[in-house]
Amino acid sequence: MTARVPKVALTGLTGSLIKRFSSKMFGKVPESIGVLWNNPEVFKAGMSFGRRLQKWDRADESLKSFAHMAVAAQVGCGWCLDFNYFQAWNKQLDLRKASQVPRWWESDVFTALERDVMAYAEAMTNTPPTVTDELSARLLDQLGAAALVELNAVIGFANYTTRCNTALGIESEGYSDACEIPLAARPGHSGVASAS
Repeated sequence: MTARVPKVALTGLTGSLIKRFSSKMFGKVPESIGVLWNNPEVFKAGMSFGRRLQKWDRADESLKSFAHMAVAAQVGCGWCLDFNYFQAWNKQLDLRKASQVPRWWESDVFTALERDVMAYAEAMTNTPPTVTDELSARLLDQLGAAALVELNAVIGFANYTTRCNTALGIESEGYSDACEIPLAARPGHSGVASAS
């Protein structure tokens, strides 16, 4: 990993708990945690919101997963794309579809609703956002207000994590290597800014 901020050791009771939990869940402590641990309060706030978000159940789990992965692919966050694909495998979601999210607009495996969700995720991620009334209305009709609001928050959180990770230089740690279907590559590379 070529992080732009040096890793630090996880310290204190919380650091010890995170090391134990991470080792149990992933077999190792993700290197990215060492970068974020430079400010434990920021790390804890992000983790707290992420845990709360996982408890929400108004929107379909696959749709939320595809939306987060679509944001990660668009922003260019290899860590989030890799990790969320691994999570899709852990949650026993359709890996045939999840593997194609980085190239969803070219793939024929997705339903019209799934395509609308990924289009919405990308439209929310654009700067400025390009969400249209028509797309919102279609999703509202198909999902209902509660699920659309939940999906919107998931996409917002995905933008927070992907943009922070990308700016900090946090990269993929190979979680998806455990999955039997390889993750498709997104044509071109986004998310890398250079000074002119």
